[in-house]
This record gives sequence, C-alpha cells and structure tokens, in this order.
Amino acid sequence: MNVSKTMNAIIHSGHRGLEGLQYSTCPTPEAGPGQVVVELSAAGLNHRDLFIMSDRTPQDTPLIPGSDGAGIVVEVGEDVQHISIGQEVIIHPTLGWEHTAEVPVVPGIVGGPSHGTLAQNITLPASNVLPKPEHLSWLEAGVLSLSALTAYRALFTRGGLKAGEHLLIPGIGGGVATYALLMALAAGAKVTVTSRSEVKRAEALRLGAHQALDSHADWNDTMNSDEPVDIILDSIGQVMFPKYESVIRPGGRIVMFGASSGDDLHLPIRSIFFPQISLIGTSMGSREEFVQMLDWVDKHKIRPVIDSIYPLQNTAQAFERMEKGEQFGNIAITMR
Repeated sequence: MNVSKTMNAIIHSGHRGLEGLQYSTCPTPEAGPGQVVVELSAAGLNHRDLFIMSDRTPQDTPLIPGSDGAGIVVEVGEDVQHISIGQEVIIHPTLGWEHTAEVPVVPGIVGGPSHGTLAQNITLPASNVLPKPEHLSWLEAGVLSLSALTAYRALFTRGGLKAGEHLLIPGIGGGVATYALLMALAAGAKVTVTSRSEVKRAEALRLGAHQALDSHADWNDTMNSDEPVDIILDSIGQVMFPKYESVIRPGGRIVMFGASSGDDLHLPIRSIFFPQISLIGTSMGSREEFVQMLDWVDKHKIRPVIDSIYPLQNTAQAFERMEKGEQFGNIAITMR
C-alpha cells in the first residue's frame, strides 16, 4: 500500500485548452491485479496533450494529461511477474497494442482517456513499463517514449529507411522530428530538414543534418537536383504537401503522422500514380516496436534533445512555450 494518500498532479477540467489546467492534489493511485504504481521522476510534454485539452468540454471527467514518463516502481499488484519494487522503469505509452502486425483502429494512449504522467504517481498495466536505458538520465528517459516511438515506427517499420537514402523532415523542432533526425543519422541516411526559424535550422545542422532549408523558400534552388528525396516524414499536411512533388524521387515514400496545418488535403491524383509515390500513414507504435526502439537508442547511445525543464507546478507555462512553437526538442517536467 502507498504511504501517502494524496499526490500532486496537473489536472485538466472545467475549461477547454490551457485554461482548464490546475496544479492540485488528488488520491494517490494503487495497483490492481496485473498493474504497477510508478513514482515518477520526470515526464515530457507532447503536442498530443494540447490537442486533447482543446477537445475536452467542461462536462468531461477531470483528467491528468501526459504520455511520457520514467520513474521507480513503488507498488506491484497481484499476478505481476518480472517487475519488482525499486526497479527503474520507462513508460510505454500505447495501451493494448502488443504485436506490430495487429494494428488497432485508434491506439489507446496513456494520458487520455486514462490518467497520464503529469503527476507524482501513476498506475499502469505491468506490460507498459520497461527497464530504463542506463545511459539516459531521468530527464532524458522522462521525455523519450511517445515521440521516439512514433519516429522509430515512421522511419523503419513504415518508411523502411535504409542507409544511404535521403530523408526530408519538414518543420524540424518538435520531439518526433528531432528523434527522427538523430535516428536517421545513426542509420546512415542523408537528412535534409526545413524550418521557418533560422535558429532551429542552425541547431539541426549542429546535430548533424546535412542541409537545413527555409520552409518557405524554393527548395529546388538549394537542394541538389541529383540527390532527390527518397522519404519525406510529414507531420504538417496541406500547407507543405504541394512542395513535396518537386523534390521526391519517382517511387519515393511520404510517411504521414500528423496534420498540424489541417486535415483536408487536395492534390492531383496523377502526381501520385504516375511517379508511383507511396503515401503511408502511421501513428504511435506497438510494444514490440517500443522494445526495438529502446534497443536502438541504447545501441547508438541516442540522447533526447531537451529544450527546457519546468517543475510540475509550472506545467502550464511549459505548455504555453509548446503552443507558441518555440521549443527545439523536448520539454521536460521534473517531479523532484
């Protein structure tokens, strides 16, 4: 049983968006059969949190948001094997998706509709915690899960990225894009990124990107015509999509995992089937892929890029930074 009966948490209720965030107390969770309780050391923010909060109504049940986190197991429920109290763990955020081939209609994710990681403690199915990579600090492990899993599946499971291929990442700066840059470089790919921000372009070059282009420039003026793009990792959608046709090679792949500029997409069908472009959708990832991603991160000693660190009580300010698109990398929340 937990010693404390209440914990500090970020709770969303009463209003849409950031206005509904409160730093408050709530009952400390307990472990049921097949579950564990993790005392969190650090958590991370994702754009998904903003989308969820913007869709919630005042009538919805209060929710603790957050999908990323790492900490120490403090309670183990009945029927839980191979996990012990005191174990250092990282949270796998996808619920109920065990095998990669068994794709759900919509993946269940920690932090909506179930309570998430922006709290001192969280209860999870035992299958959703795995040993923390030893080379990562608590802050680095706390921001890894959701974005790194999304990037890994998009690049390798769905995109089939290979060494020597040319990857284009439009809109560098967010967590998934940053992990994709680091993973693709480790895989031996050539990586071109784009951003409206000169600062973000410079940071991407510092991390190893081969080219960094202005999002609104004519990419053909600066991209070598003899090095067309093999894969485009798209999270923007309709605003950027018309620019892809001129830089992607025949037979190339566009892997789509977001739609920050809107869901509606209008394009000439012939621009897809004549050059035989593959449009590939992806979202999150399975537990199998999460294990593979952790192995990849450990093998290549990849470390998250941490943009900024906020204490739990200042989570609203952290979300404001994310909402303005100011960050490069991940925004971390510390519980200690």
